[in-house]
Amino acid sequence: MNTPIRLAILGSGNGTNAQQISEYFAGRTDVEVACIIYNIRDAYIAVRAQNLGIESHYFNRADFYENGRVLDYLREKKADWIILAGFLWLVPEAILEAYPNRIINIHPALLPKYGGKGMYGHHVHEAVVAAGEHESGITIHIVDKHYDKGITLFQARCQVLPTDTPDDVAAKIHLLEKEHFPRVIDETIKHS
Repeated sequence: MNTPIRLAILGSGNGTNAQQISEYFAGRTDVEVACIIYNIRDAYIAVRAQNLGIESHYFNRADFYENGRVLDYLREKKADWIILAGFLWLVPEAILEAYPNRIINIHPALLPKYGGKGMYGHHVHEAVVAAGEHESGITIHIVDKHYDKGITLFQARCQVLPTDTPDDVAAKIHLLEKEHFPRVIDETIKHS
């Protein structure tokens, strides 16, 4: 039997995308979520991981950027791919080098618009509405050393109405994430 492709999910917050990804791959023999890593101590993603029966681990900034503990843990868990699901820190160079073109992120806008440092979550939806955009969407991309600059794998669009609030846009984006993120991960890791 072939060894399954092992995913490490990194998150910083609520963990809805991490849960959807984990549920998508549950019961599969070819792909498994090996662990969930989070960088905000009381993030709800840890509760979701526990409820899903997936090992989770908190790491602080020093663990990511100075002492190499995160990379050691990824190697220990034999992770083949890293999935960023609401992870808000720039991925350290050592991890990028260890996982070249094997780190996938989702961004809640149509890159290259509304990307870069500080452009995450509700900040993106507020900027989209403030600019009077007629559409927004999601971008799933490979991670490189710059925020939101890696190779685009997939984009999906949604209409932004003149009456939409940032919360309305967030709800539309969430539906796109749920529909597309796990599937695009699946297709990408299988064709690598």
